[in-house]
Amino acid sequence: MPARRWNVLWITLEDSSPRLGCYGDPVARTPHIDRLAADGCRFPLAFSTAGVCAPSRAAVITGMYATAIGAHQMRTTHTNPHAPELPTPYAVVPPPYVQPISAYLRAAGYYCSNNAKTDYQFPAPCTAWDACGNEAHWRGRAPGQPFFAVFNFTATHESGMWPRPGRPLTTDPAQVVMPPYLPDTPLAREALARHYDNLATVDAQAGRVLDELAADGLAEDTVVFLWSDHGEGLPRGKRWPYDAGIRVPLLVRWPGHIDPGSVSGDLVSMIDLGPTTLSLAGVPLPLHLQGQPFLGPDARPRRYVFAGRDRHDEAYDMVRAARDRRYKYIRHYHPKLPYLQWIPYRNRHPVMQELWRLYAEGALEGDRLALFRPRPVEELYDTEADPFELRNLASDPARRETLERMRRVLDDWRREYGDMGEVPEAEMAARMWPGGAQPVTAAPLLVPIAPGSPGLEPCADGGHFRAPLLLQLHCATQGALIEWTMDAEDGDRARWTLYTAPLRLTPGTSTLRARAGRIGFRDSAERAATFVVEAG
Repeated sequence: MPARRWNVLWITLEDSSPRLGCYGDPVARTPHIDRLAADGCRFPLAFSTAGVCAPSRAAVITGMYATAIGAHQMRTTHTNPHAPELPTPYAVVPPPYVQPISAYLRAAGYYCSNNAKTDYQFPAPCTAWDACGNEAHWRGRAPGQPFFAVFNFTATHESGMWPRPGRPLTTDPAQVVMPPYLPDTPLAREALARHYDNLATVDAQAGRVLDELAADGLAEDTVVFLWSDHGEGLPRGKRWPYDAGIRVPLLVRWPGHIDPGSVSGDLVSMIDLGPTTLSLAGVPLPLHLQGQPFLGPDARPRRYVFAGRDRHDEAYDMVRAARDRRYKYIRHYHPKLPYLQWIPYRNRHPVMQELWRLYAEGALEGDRLALFRPRPVEELYDTEADPFELRNLASDPARRETLERMRRVLDDWRREYGDMGEVPEAEMAARMWPGGAQPVTAAPLLVPIAPGSPGLEPCADGGHFRAPLLLQLHCATQGALIEWTMDAEDGDRARWTLYTAPLRLTPGTSTLRARAGRIGFRDSAERAATFVVEAG
Protein backbone atom coordinates (compact mmCIF):
# COMPACT_ATOMS: atom_id res chain seq x y z
CA MET A 1 0.00 0.00 0.00
CA PRO A 2 1.20 3.57 -0.61
CA ALA A 3 2.26 5.71 2.33
CA ARG A 4 -0.74 7.95 1.68
CA ARG A 5 -4.11 6.28 1.18
CA TRP A 6 -6.16 8.69 -0.88
CA ASN A 7 -9.89 8.93 -0.37
CA VAL A 8 -11.87 8.85 -3.62
CA LEU A 9 -15.14 10.66 -4.35
CA TRP A 10 -17.22 10.09 -7.50
CA ILE A 11 -19.87 12.70 -8.35
CA THR A 12 -22.04 11.20 -11.06
CA LEU A 13 -24.45 13.03 -13.35
CA GLU A 14 -27.01 11.47 -15.68
CA ASP A 15 -27.62 12.01 -19.39
CA SER A 16 -25.20 14.93 -19.62
CA SER A 17 -22.95 16.07 -22.42
CA PRO A 18 -20.37 18.74 -21.53
CA ARG A 19 -22.89 21.63 -21.44
CA LEU A 20 -21.00 23.24 -18.55
CA GLY A 21 -19.44 26.63 -18.06
CA CYS A 22 -15.97 25.11 -17.68
CA TYR A 23 -16.38 23.57 -21.13
CA GLY A 24 -17.14 26.96 -22.62
CA ASP A 25 -20.94 26.80 -22.71
CA PRO A 26 -22.22 30.40 -22.31
CA VAL A 27 -25.73 29.31 -21.29
CA ALA A 28 -24.70 27.02 -18.41
CA ARG A 29 -25.02 28.11 -14.79
CA THR A 30 -22.61 25.70 -13.11
CA PRO A 31 -20.39 27.70 -10.71
CA HIS A 32 -19.62 24.81 -8.33
CA ILE A 33 -18.64 22.42 -11.12
CA ASP A 34 -16.64 25.20 -12.76
CA ARG A 35 -14.81 25.75 -9.47
CA LEU A 36 -13.95 22.06 -9.36
CA ALA A 37 -12.53 22.35 -12.90
CA ALA A 38 -10.52 25.41 -11.86
CA ASP A 39 -9.02 23.39 -8.99
CA GLY A 40 -8.31 20.33 -11.13
CA CYS A 41 -8.16 18.98 -14.67
CA ARG A 42 -10.73 18.92 -17.45
CA PHE A 43 -10.80 16.02 -19.92
CA PRO A 44 -12.49 17.05 -23.20
CA LEU A 45 -12.05 13.59 -24.77
CA ALA A 46 -13.92 11.39 -22.27
CA PHE A 47 -16.47 8.85 -23.53
CA SER A 48 -18.91 6.31 -22.10
CA THR A 49 -19.04 2.78 -23.48
CA ALA A 50 -22.75 3.05 -24.29
CA GLY A 51 -25.18 5.87 -24.95
CA VAL A 52 -27.54 4.66 -22.24
CA CYS A 53 -27.24 4.25 -18.49
CA ALA A 54 -27.39 0.59 -17.39
CA PRO A 55 -24.85 -0.89 -19.86
CA SER A 56 -22.58 2.10 -19.23
CA ARG A 57 -22.83 1.75 -15.45
CA ALA A 58 -22.17 -2.00 -15.68
CA ALA A 59 -18.86 -1.22 -17.40
CA VAL A 60 -17.96 1.46 -14.85
CA ILE A 61 -18.63 -0.64 -11.75
CA THR A 62 -16.93 -3.82 -13.05
CA GLY A 63 -14.17 -2.42 -15.27
CA MET A 64 -15.47 -4.78 -17.99
CA TYR A 65 -17.15 -3.98 -21.30
CA ALA A 66 -20.89 -4.64 -21.12
CA THR A 67 -20.65 -6.54 -24.39
CA ALA A 68 -18.04 -8.86 -22.83
CA ILE A 69 -20.11 -9.85 -19.78
CA GLY A 70 -23.64 -9.87 -21.23
CA ALA A 71 -24.70 -6.52 -19.78
CA HIS A 72 -25.30 -4.80 -23.14
CA GLN A 73 -29.11 -5.03 -23.44
CA MET A 74 -31.00 -2.05 -22.00
CA ARG A 75 -32.15 -3.23 -19.59
CA THR A 76 -32.23 -6.75 -18.24
CA THR A 77 -35.19 -6.01 -15.97
CA HIS A 78 -37.25 -5.16 -19.05
CA THR A 79 -40.37 -7.14 -19.93
CA ASN A 80 -41.93 -6.65 -23.36
CA PRO A 81 -45.72 -6.74 -22.84
CA HIS A 82 -46.21 -7.12 -26.60
CA ALA A 83 -44.04 -10.25 -26.81
CA PRO A 84 -44.38 -12.31 -23.61
CA GLU A 85 -42.34 -15.13 -25.15
CA LEU A 86 -39.19 -12.96 -24.95
CA PRO A 87 -36.83 -13.33 -21.95
CA THR A 88 -38.36 -12.55 -18.60
CA PRO A 89 -36.44 -10.10 -16.41
CA TYR A 90 -33.06 -11.37 -15.33
CA ALA A 91 -29.89 -10.02 -13.78
CA VAL A 92 -26.57 -10.24 -15.57
CA VAL A 93 -24.35 -13.03 -14.24
CA PRO A 94 -20.80 -12.32 -15.41
CA PRO A 95 -17.89 -14.76 -15.05
CA PRO A 96 -17.28 -15.60 -11.38
CA TYR A 97 -14.04 -13.62 -11.16
CA VAL A 98 -15.83 -10.35 -11.99
CA GLN A 99 -16.44 -8.19 -8.91
CA PRO A 100 -17.63 -4.63 -8.28
CA ILE A 101 -14.74 -2.18 -8.10
CA SER A 102 -15.92 -1.30 -4.58
CA ALA A 103 -15.34 -4.89 -3.38
CA TYR A 104 -11.61 -4.63 -4.10
CA LEU A 105 -11.52 -1.40 -2.11
CA ARG A 106 -13.47 -2.89 0.80
CA ALA A 107 -11.01 -5.78 0.86
CA ALA A 108 -8.20 -3.22 1.12
CA GLY A 109 -9.82 -1.57 4.15
CA TYR A 110 -11.76 1.24 2.46
CA TYR A 111 -15.22 2.29 3.58
CA CYS A 112 -17.39 2.24 0.45
CA SER A 113 -20.68 4.14 0.23
CA ASN A 114 -23.07 4.70 -2.67
CA ASN A 115 -25.78 7.35 -2.60
CA ALA A 116 -27.94 5.97 -4.05
CA LYS A 117 -28.53 4.79 -7.66
CA THR A 118 -26.97 1.55 -8.86
CA ASP A 119 -28.60 0.40 -12.16
CA TYR A 120 -25.72 -1.94 -13.00
CA GLN A 121 -27.84 -4.54 -14.83
CA PHE A 122 -27.70 -6.53 -11.60
CA PRO A 123 -28.71 -5.73 -8.01
CA ALA A 124 -25.70 -4.72 -5.99
CA PRO A 125 -24.68 -7.80 -3.98
CA CYS A 126 -24.52 -7.35 -0.21
CA THR A 127 -20.71 -7.46 -0.44
CA ALA A 128 -20.46 -4.50 -2.84
CA TRP A 129 -20.95 -1.60 -0.42
CA ASP A 130 -20.66 -0.80 3.26
CA ALA A 131 -23.63 1.53 2.77
CA CYS A 132 -25.89 1.88 -0.26
CA GLY A 133 -28.98 4.07 -0.10
CA ASN A 134 -30.23 7.60 0.32
CA GLU A 135 -28.34 8.06 3.58
CA ALA A 136 -25.03 6.54 2.42
CA HIS A 137 -22.12 8.88 3.10
CA TRP A 138 -18.42 8.73 3.90
CA ARG A 139 -19.38 9.96 7.37
CA GLY A 140 -20.46 6.40 8.22
CA ARG A 141 -16.88 5.15 8.22
CA ALA A 142 -14.74 4.29 11.23
CA PRO A 143 -12.42 7.07 12.48
CA GLY A 144 -9.44 7.46 10.19
CA GLN A 145 -10.69 4.87 7.68
CA PRO A 146 -10.07 5.79 4.02
CA PHE A 147 -13.22 5.94 1.91
CA PHE A 148 -14.61 5.54 -1.59
CA ALA A 149 -17.88 7.49 -1.82
CA VAL A 150 -20.26 7.81 -4.77
CA PHE A 151 -23.01 10.40 -5.06
CA ASN A 152 -25.42 10.01 -8.01
CA PHE A 153 -27.48 13.03 -9.03
CA THR A 154 -30.42 12.25 -11.30
CA ALA A 155 -32.07 15.60 -12.11
CA THR A 156 -30.47 15.75 -15.57
CA HIS A 157 -32.07 12.48 -16.70
CA GLU A 158 -33.73 12.60 -20.12
CA SER A 159 -37.18 12.70 -18.50
CA GLY A 160 -36.23 16.03 -16.90
CA MET A 161 -36.74 17.67 -20.30
CA TRP A 162 -40.42 16.73 -20.37
CA PRO A 163 -42.91 19.51 -19.55
CA ARG A 164 -43.32 20.30 -15.86
CA PRO A 165 -46.61 22.19 -15.37
CA GLY A 166 -46.30 24.91 -12.78
CA ARG A 167 -42.50 24.93 -12.85
CA PRO A 168 -41.31 28.04 -14.71
CA LEU A 169 -38.09 28.03 -16.68
CA THR A 170 -35.07 29.95 -15.46
CA THR A 171 -33.02 29.46 -18.63
CA ASP A 172 -34.20 31.63 -21.50
CA PRO A 173 -35.17 29.33 -24.39
CA ALA A 174 -34.09 32.02 -26.83
CA GLN A 175 -30.49 31.59 -25.62
CA VAL A 176 -30.11 27.84 -26.19
CA VAL A 177 -28.64 26.44 -29.40
CA MET A 178 -30.24 23.31 -30.84
CA PRO A 179 -28.02 20.74 -32.59
CA PRO A 180 -28.40 21.11 -36.38
CA TYR A 181 -30.04 17.68 -36.74
CA LEU A 182 -32.93 18.60 -34.41
CA PRO A 183 -35.86 20.98 -34.96
CA ASP A 184 -35.43 24.56 -33.79
CA THR A 185 -38.94 25.19 -32.50
CA PRO A 186 -40.29 26.79 -29.31
CA LEU A 187 -41.15 23.39 -27.79
CA ALA A 188 -37.72 21.97 -28.60
CA ARG A 189 -35.98 25.02 -27.17
CA GLU A 190 -38.04 24.81 -23.99
CA ALA A 191 -36.99 21.18 -23.54
CA LEU A 192 -33.30 22.04 -23.86
CA ALA A 193 -33.74 25.07 -21.58
CA ARG A 194 -35.26 22.72 -19.01
CA HIS A 195 -32.10 20.60 -19.23
CA TYR A 196 -29.96 23.66 -18.46
CA ASP A 197 -32.16 24.33 -15.43
CA ASN A 198 -31.60 20.74 -14.30
CA LEU A 199 -27.84 21.12 -14.78
CA ALA A 200 -28.01 24.10 -12.43
CA THR A 201 -29.81 21.86 -9.91
CA VAL A 202 -27.15 19.15 -9.98
CA ASP A 203 -24.45 21.83 -9.84
CA ALA A 204 -25.89 22.98 -6.51
CA GLN A 205 -26.06 19.37 -5.29
CA ALA A 206 -22.45 18.77 -6.28
CA GLY A 207 -21.50 21.99 -4.53
CA ARG A 208 -23.08 20.80 -1.28
CA VAL A 209 -21.09 17.53 -1.36
CA LEU A 210 -17.86 19.41 -2.07
CA ASP A 211 -18.62 21.83 0.76
CA GLU A 212 -19.20 18.88 3.13
CA LEU A 213 -15.85 17.44 2.07
CA ALA A 214 -14.14 20.73 2.88
CA ALA A 215 -16.04 21.14 6.16
CA ASP A 216 -14.84 17.69 7.24
CA GLY A 217 -11.25 18.70 6.53
CA LEU A 218 -10.92 16.04 3.81
CA ALA A 219 -10.53 18.06 0.61
CA GLU A 220 -6.73 17.79 0.54
CA ASP A 221 -6.84 14.02 1.12
CA THR A 222 -9.46 13.17 -1.50
CA VAL A 223 -9.34 12.64 -5.26
CA VAL A 224 -12.61 13.91 -6.76
CA PHE A 225 -14.02 12.68 -10.08
CA LEU A 226 -17.09 14.30 -11.67
CA TRP A 227 -18.54 12.54 -14.72
CA SER A 228 -21.75 11.50 -16.47
CA ASP A 229 -22.96 8.00 -17.24
CA HIS A 230 -23.47 8.94 -20.93
CA GLY A 231 -24.34 11.88 -23.16
CA GLU A 232 -27.41 14.08 -23.24
CA GLY A 233 -30.97 12.79 -23.52
CA LEU A 234 -31.81 14.45 -26.84
CA PRO A 235 -32.71 12.36 -29.91
CA ARG A 236 -29.60 11.12 -31.76
CA GLY A 237 -27.72 11.65 -28.52
CA LYS A 238 -28.90 9.20 -25.86
CA ARG A 239 -28.99 5.57 -27.05
CA TRP A 240 -26.55 6.24 -29.90
CA PRO A 241 -22.75 6.02 -30.18
CA TYR A 242 -22.52 9.43 -31.81
CA ASP A 243 -20.51 11.87 -29.70
CA ALA A 244 -23.76 13.46 -28.48
CA GLY A 245 -24.59 10.10 -26.88
CA ILE A 246 -21.21 9.06 -25.48
CA ARG A 247 -19.04 12.17 -24.99
CA VAL A 248 -19.28 13.13 -21.34
CA PRO A 249 -17.82 15.69 -18.95
CA LEU A 250 -14.93 14.44 -16.85
CA LEU A 251 -13.25 16.56 -14.18
CA VAL A 252 -10.61 15.35 -11.71
CA ARG A 253 -9.20 17.19 -8.70
CA TRP A 254 -6.13 15.50 -7.18
CA PRO A 255 -4.44 17.88 -4.73
CA GLY A 256 -0.70 18.18 -5.27
CA HIS A 257 -0.72 15.92 -8.32
CA ILE A 258 -2.84 17.74 -10.93
CA ASP A 259 -2.23 21.34 -11.88
CA PRO A 260 -5.24 23.55 -11.14
CA GLY A 261 -7.08 24.68 -14.25
CA SER A 262 -5.32 22.17 -16.49
CA VAL A 263 -6.78 20.49 -19.58
CA SER A 264 -5.76 17.00 -20.68
CA GLY A 265 -5.73 15.87 -24.28
CA ASP A 266 -5.84 12.22 -23.21
CA LEU A 267 -8.49 9.93 -24.61
CA VAL A 268 -10.45 8.40 -21.71
CA SER A 269 -13.15 5.74 -21.57
CA MET A 270 -15.49 5.56 -18.59
CA ILE A 271 -14.51 1.89 -18.26
CA ASP A 272 -11.19 3.34 -17.00
CA LEU A 273 -12.72 4.97 -13.90
CA GLY A 274 -12.60 1.85 -11.75
CA PRO A 275 -9.03 0.82 -12.61
CA THR A 276 -7.89 4.41 -12.05
CA THR A 277 -9.57 4.49 -8.63
CA LEU A 278 -7.92 1.21 -7.63
CA SER A 279 -4.54 2.48 -8.78
CA LEU A 280 -4.83 5.72 -6.80
CA ALA A 281 -5.84 3.72 -3.72
CA GLY A 282 -2.78 1.50 -4.10
CA VAL A 283 -4.88 -1.62 -4.77
CA PRO A 284 -3.23 -4.09 -7.18
CA LEU A 285 -5.13 -4.22 -10.47
CA PRO A 286 -6.79 -7.56 -11.28
CA LEU A 287 -5.49 -8.64 -14.67
CA HIS A 288 -8.94 -9.43 -16.06
CA LEU A 289 -9.99 -5.75 -15.96
CA GLN A 290 -10.61 -4.39 -19.45
CA GLY A 291 -10.30 -0.73 -18.50
CA GLN A 292 -6.96 0.89 -17.75
CA PRO A 293 -5.83 3.69 -15.41
CA PHE A 294 -5.56 7.14 -16.94
CA LEU A 295 -3.97 8.68 -13.83
CA GLY A 296 -1.50 7.52 -11.22
CA PRO A 297 1.48 5.19 -11.26
CA ASP A 298 -0.19 2.65 -13.56
CA ALA A 299 -1.48 5.16 -16.13
CA ARG A 300 -1.37 4.13 -19.78
CA PRO A 301 -2.40 6.26 -22.76
CA ARG A 302 -5.29 5.18 -24.96
CA ARG A 303 -5.41 5.30 -28.75
CA TYR A 304 -9.07 4.30 -29.06
CA VAL A 305 -12.35 4.14 -27.17
CA PHE A 306 -15.24 1.80 -27.98
CA ALA A 307 -19.01 1.89 -27.61
CA GLY A 308 -22.06 -0.19 -28.45
CA ARG A 309 -25.79 -0.03 -28.93
CA ASP A 310 -28.08 -3.03 -28.46
CA ARG A 311 -31.68 -3.57 -27.37
CA HIS A 312 -33.34 -0.51 -25.92
CA ASP A 313 -36.57 -1.43 -24.17
CA GLU A 314 -38.77 -2.99 -26.89
CA ALA A 315 -36.40 -2.57 -29.85
CA TYR A 316 -33.46 -4.85 -30.70
CA ASP A 317 -30.42 -3.48 -32.49
CA MET A 318 -26.66 -4.01 -32.72
CA VAL A 319 -24.25 -1.17 -33.47
CA ARG A 320 -20.56 -0.97 -32.60
CA ALA A 321 -18.26 2.05 -32.70
CA ALA A 322 -14.58 2.87 -32.36
CA ARG A 323 -13.10 6.34 -31.98
CA ASP A 324 -9.63 7.82 -31.85
CA ARG A 325 -8.84 11.43 -31.09
CA ARG A 326 -10.20 12.51 -34.47
CA TYR A 327 -12.16 9.82 -36.32
CA LYS A 328 -15.33 7.94 -35.38
CA TYR A 329 -16.18 4.63 -37.05
CA ILE A 330 -19.69 3.16 -36.65
CA ARG A 331 -20.82 -0.25 -37.91
CA HIS A 332 -24.48 -1.20 -38.22
CA TYR A 333 -25.22 -4.91 -37.99
CA HIS A 334 -28.88 -4.34 -38.93
CA PRO A 335 -28.65 -1.67 -41.64
CA LYS A 336 -32.15 -2.49 -42.93
CA LEU A 337 -33.67 -1.28 -39.68
CA PRO A 338 -34.76 2.36 -39.52
CA TYR A 339 -32.88 4.68 -37.20
CA LEU A 340 -36.13 5.34 -35.37
CA GLN A 341 -37.43 2.05 -34.06
CA TRP A 342 -40.44 1.96 -31.79
CA ILE A 343 -39.30 2.90 -28.29
CA PRO A 344 -42.32 4.31 -26.41
CA TYR A 345 -40.25 5.89 -23.67
CA ARG A 346 -38.17 7.88 -26.13
CA ASN A 347 -41.30 8.92 -28.04
CA ARG A 348 -42.44 10.77 -24.92
CA HIS A 349 -39.59 13.25 -25.36
CA PRO A 350 -40.95 16.63 -26.53
CA VAL A 351 -38.14 17.04 -29.08
CA MET A 352 -38.90 13.59 -30.48
CA GLN A 353 -42.55 14.55 -30.73
CA GLU A 354 -41.56 17.69 -32.61
CA LEU A 355 -39.47 15.59 -34.99
CA TRP A 356 -42.39 13.27 -35.68
CA ARG A 357 -44.80 16.17 -36.17
CA LEU A 358 -42.59 18.04 -38.61
CA TYR A 359 -41.68 14.90 -40.53
CA ALA A 360 -45.36 14.02 -40.95
CA GLU A 361 -45.97 17.54 -42.23
CA GLY A 362 -43.09 17.30 -44.71
CA ALA A 363 -41.48 20.26 -42.98
CA LEU A 364 -38.04 18.72 -42.26
CA GLU A 365 -35.14 19.23 -44.61
CA GLY A 366 -31.37 18.97 -44.73
CA ASP A 367 -29.61 17.67 -41.62
CA ARG A 368 -32.88 17.56 -39.69
CA LEU A 369 -33.78 14.49 -41.73
CA ALA A 370 -30.76 12.60 -40.37
CA LEU A 371 -32.82 10.19 -38.25
CA PHE A 372 -35.28 9.49 -41.09
CA ARG A 373 -32.75 8.51 -43.75
CA PRO A 374 -31.82 4.88 -44.49
CA ARG A 375 -29.03 3.49 -42.37
CA PRO A 376 -25.67 2.90 -44.03
CA VAL A 377 -23.65 -0.23 -43.31
CA GLU A 378 -20.77 1.90 -42.04
CA GLU A 379 -20.21 5.48 -40.97
CA LEU A 380 -16.93 7.37 -40.70
CA TYR A 381 -16.67 10.91 -39.36
CA ASP A 382 -13.92 13.45 -38.98
CA THR A 383 -15.01 14.81 -35.61
CA GLU A 384 -12.68 17.79 -35.80
CA ALA A 385 -14.14 19.06 -39.07
CA ASP A 386 -17.64 17.69 -38.43
CA PRO A 387 -18.34 17.63 -34.67
CA PHE A 388 -22.05 16.81 -35.17
CA GLU A 389 -21.14 13.74 -37.28
CA LEU A 390 -23.33 14.57 -40.26
CA ARG A 391 -20.94 14.01 -43.22
CA ASN A 392 -20.36 10.29 -43.64
CA LEU A 393 -16.92 9.74 -45.18
CA ALA A 394 -17.09 5.95 -45.44
CA SER A 395 -17.33 6.08 -49.23
CA ASP A 396 -14.72 8.83 -49.67
CA PRO A 397 -11.71 7.36 -51.54
CA ALA A 398 -9.44 9.87 -49.81
CA ARG A 399 -10.36 8.31 -46.41
CA ARG A 400 -10.02 4.68 -47.48
CA GLU A 401 -6.89 4.09 -45.40
CA THR A 402 -8.55 5.56 -42.31
CA LEU A 403 -11.68 3.49 -42.90
CA GLU A 404 -9.70 0.26 -43.17
CA ARG A 405 -7.67 1.10 -40.06
CA MET A 406 -10.79 1.76 -38.01
CA ARG A 407 -12.41 -1.43 -39.29
CA ARG A 408 -9.40 -3.42 -38.11
CA VAL A 409 -9.39 -1.67 -34.74
CA LEU A 410 -13.04 -2.54 -34.13
CA ASP A 411 -12.56 -6.14 -35.25
CA ASP A 412 -9.50 -6.54 -33.02
CA TRP A 413 -11.40 -5.16 -30.03
CA ARG A 414 -14.30 -7.56 -30.57
CA ARG A 415 -11.93 -10.51 -30.93
CA GLU A 416 -9.92 -9.59 -27.83
CA TYR A 417 -12.84 -9.13 -25.46
CA GLY A 418 -15.65 -11.08 -27.10
CA ASP A 419 -19.02 -9.67 -28.07
CA MET A 420 -22.11 -11.24 -26.54
CA GLY A 421 -24.26 -9.17 -28.86
CA GLU A 422 -23.90 -12.17 -31.18
CA VAL A 423 -25.73 -14.39 -28.66
CA PRO A 424 -29.54 -14.31 -28.80
CA GLU A 425 -30.80 -12.73 -25.60
CA ALA A 426 -33.11 -15.64 -24.79
CA GLU A 427 -30.15 -18.02 -24.95
CA MET A 428 -27.96 -15.70 -22.89
CA ALA A 429 -30.65 -15.20 -20.24
CA ALA A 430 -31.18 -18.98 -19.99
CA ARG A 431 -27.46 -19.45 -19.34
CA MET A 432 -27.50 -16.84 -16.60
CA TRP A 433 -30.80 -17.78 -14.95
CA PRO A 434 -31.42 -21.48 -15.73
CA GLY A 435 -35.12 -22.16 -15.91
CA GLY A 436 -35.83 -18.45 -15.54
CA ALA A 437 -34.98 -18.52 -11.82
CA GLN A 438 -32.33 -16.38 -10.20
CA PRO A 439 -29.47 -18.49 -8.81
CA VAL A 440 -28.93 -18.19 -5.07
CA THR A 441 -25.64 -17.73 -3.25
CA ALA A 442 -24.92 -20.51 -0.78
CA ALA A 443 -24.95 -19.52 2.88
CA PRO A 444 -21.45 -19.22 4.34
CA LEU A 445 -20.01 -21.93 6.54
CA LEU A 446 -18.22 -21.16 9.83
CA VAL A 447 -15.26 -23.47 10.37
CA PRO A 448 -13.48 -23.35 13.78
CA ILE A 449 -9.77 -24.06 14.08
CA ALA A 450 -8.84 -24.55 17.75
CA PRO A 451 -7.16 -27.08 20.04
CA GLY A 452 -8.97 -30.34 19.37
CA SER A 453 -10.79 -28.89 16.36
CA PRO A 454 -8.53 -28.97 13.29
CA GLY A 455 -10.89 -27.20 10.90
CA LEU A 456 -12.32 -30.25 9.17
CA GLU A 457 -16.01 -29.55 9.72
CA PRO A 458 -18.18 -26.41 9.91
CA CYS A 459 -20.18 -25.69 13.01
CA ALA A 460 -23.84 -24.80 12.82
CA ASP A 461 -24.40 -23.06 16.14
CA GLY A 462 -20.98 -22.17 17.48
CA GLY A 463 -19.90 -23.86 20.70
CA HIS A 464 -17.26 -23.88 23.42
CA PHE A 465 -13.58 -23.75 22.50
CA ARG A 466 -10.25 -23.16 24.15
CA ALA A 467 -8.08 -20.31 22.88
CA PRO A 468 -6.57 -19.71 20.47
CA LEU A 469 -9.62 -19.93 18.19
CA LEU A 470 -9.54 -19.10 14.49
CA LEU A 471 -12.61 -19.06 12.28
CA GLN A 472 -12.49 -19.75 8.60
CA LEU A 473 -15.50 -18.60 6.57
CA HIS A 474 -16.36 -20.50 3.41
CA CYS A 475 -18.96 -20.14 0.65
CA ALA A 476 -19.56 -22.96 -1.82
CA THR A 477 -20.74 -20.60 -4.59
CA GLN A 478 -18.03 -19.94 -7.15
CA GLY A 479 -17.12 -16.27 -7.26
CA ALA A 480 -19.00 -15.32 -4.09
CA LEU A 481 -17.57 -12.96 -1.49
CA ILE A 482 -18.38 -13.14 2.22
CA GLU A 483 -18.90 -10.37 4.76
CA TRP A 484 -19.24 -10.68 8.51
CA THR A 485 -20.17 -8.73 11.60
CA MET A 486 -19.81 -9.39 15.31
CA ASP A 487 -22.21 -8.85 18.22
CA ALA A 488 -24.66 -6.56 16.41
CA GLU A 489 -28.36 -7.16 16.99
CA ASP A 490 -29.74 -5.13 14.09
CA GLY A 491 -28.37 -6.17 10.69
CA ASP A 492 -29.23 -2.84 9.10
CA ARG A 493 -27.02 -1.00 11.58
CA ALA A 494 -24.26 -3.59 11.82
CA ARG A 495 -20.80 -2.72 10.56
CA TRP A 496 -20.04 -5.45 8.07
CA THR A 497 -16.47 -6.32 7.05
CA LEU A 498 -15.43 -8.15 3.90
CA TYR A 499 -13.82 -11.48 4.75
CA THR A 500 -10.21 -11.64 3.54
CA ALA A 501 -8.42 -13.68 6.25
CA PRO A 502 -9.27 -16.08 9.11
CA LEU A 503 -10.86 -14.38 12.12
CA ARG A 504 -9.21 -14.59 15.54
CA LEU A 505 -11.69 -14.73 18.42
CA THR A 506 -10.59 -13.52 21.86
CA PRO A 507 -11.63 -15.19 25.13
CA GLY A 508 -15.24 -14.50 26.00
CA THR A 509 -18.58 -14.87 24.24
CA SER A 510 -18.96 -13.64 20.67
CA THR A 511 -21.86 -13.86 18.22
CA LEU A 512 -20.77 -13.81 14.61
CA ARG A 513 -23.02 -13.34 11.60
CA ALA A 514 -21.99 -13.88 8.00
CA ARG A 515 -23.58 -13.62 4.56
CA ALA A 516 -22.36 -13.96 0.99
CA GLY A 517 -23.10 -12.44 -2.40
CA ARG A 518 -22.18 -12.78 -6.04
CA ILE A 519 -23.06 -10.55 -8.97
CA GLY A 520 -26.38 -11.63 -10.52
CA PHE A 521 -27.17 -14.12 -7.73
CA ARG A 522 -29.59 -13.57 -4.88
CA ASP A 523 -27.72 -12.89 -1.65
CA SER A 524 -27.29 -15.83 0.66
CA ALA A 525 -29.22 -16.49 3.81
CA GLU A 526 -27.44 -15.19 6.87
CA ARG A 527 -25.49 -17.59 9.06
CA ALA A 528 -25.13 -16.81 12.78
CA ALA A 529 -23.40 -18.60 15.62
CA THR A 530 -22.27 -17.87 19.17
CA PHE A 531 -18.79 -18.90 20.31
CA VAL A 532 -17.61 -19.20 23.90
CA VAL A 533 -13.83 -19.08 24.07
CA GLU A 534 -11.97 -19.99 27.26
CA ALA A 535 -8.45 -18.82 27.90
CA GLY A 536 -5.89 -21.42 26.85
